Amino acid sequence: MRIGLITGGGDCAGLNAAIRAVVKHGTSSGHSIVGFRNGWKGVAEGDVLHLSRSDVRNVLPLGGTVLGTARFHPHREDGGVEAVQATLEQERVEALICIGGDGTLHAASKVAESGVKVVGIPKTIDNDVWGTDKSIGFDTAVHVATEAVDRLHTTAESHNRVMVVEVMGRDAGWIAVHAGIAGGAEIMLAPEHPFDIEAVTRALRHRHRAHASFSIVVVAEGAVPAQDTAMHYTTERDELGQIVAGATAERVAGEIAERTGFETRVTVLGHIQRGGTPLPSDRVLASRFGHAAIEALNHGHSEVMTAVRGEHVELVPLREVAGKLKTVPQELLTAARALA
Repeated sequence: MRIGLITGGGDCAGLNAAIRAVVKHGTSSGHSIVGFRNGWKGVAEGDVLHLSRSDVRNVLPLGGTVLGTARFHPHREDGGVEAVQATLEQERVEALICIGGDGTLHAASKVAESGVKVVGIPKTIDNDVWGTDKSIGFDTAVHVATEAVDRLHTTAESHNRVMVVEVMGRDAGWIAVHAGIAGGAEIMLAPEHPFDIEAVTRALRHRHRAHASFSIVVVAEGAVPAQDTAMHYTTERDELGQIVAGATAERVAGEIAERTGFETRVTVLGHIQRGGTPLPSDRVLASRFGHAAIEALNHGHSEVMTAVRGEHVELVPLREVAGKLKTVPQELLTAARALA
């Protein structure tokens, strides 16, 4: 079988491990593997390269993706799906493995409806792909964010400051909650639970009055205030609809400083969370997903996504995943508030 491979959406640590696993297990199973550069855009434009075992040698510890990536969704572009179909037919690609987040996998489900065999692999540092306990890239992103929180503790304490740390998380606060708990932050603000700025500042004043002269506040970029509170603003977005980095943290920090009088500083981690060497756990997860994707095609499966549930990798129908969001459960949010 001739199998196409893409990585779409934002980059993250662990993508190359998945690519390596697909190529190694795919070629060992008698398939030929072709990669498309820059995600769905490369498929639509016919930007293709053959992948052999030598092409994936030594990529396991590398961050990013050797195939490149782009935020391009063929079902949202005029003639996009038709262009994808034309390329796959011209290149004699019989099946497609798509490594991506919710946007890439939603596009995969649309392409699959046209008759193309498709297997999805979930990756996103936000960990918000529905149907899987964890996505490629999440563990490494949390590790980076936690290390930042750890480092900011010493500066915050030395200068008696409130440090507001903004992490990624447009619609789900997995990084904010995990890094906040792991790093011992006092406040964690996530999109799942609109915050009351009065309650936030009241908690900070109590802490500084009672037993500490500094605090760490971890803010997901998509965190928003509750509608019935004294703080009102619209999340700032760019021309592509992406949240402007730092906008939420700056607004929260300004409110904290004004309402408490505490010296407050902002650190925006931004794309630092995406890059760098993947943790062993992301390499293993990505490798398992790549192996499982080839096995799915070997056994005739299509329109499915690899997913880890407990200790096992399973296959989930793409139609059940498309358009859904996995948010932080209330139990974890409650634990985060209790441990503040």
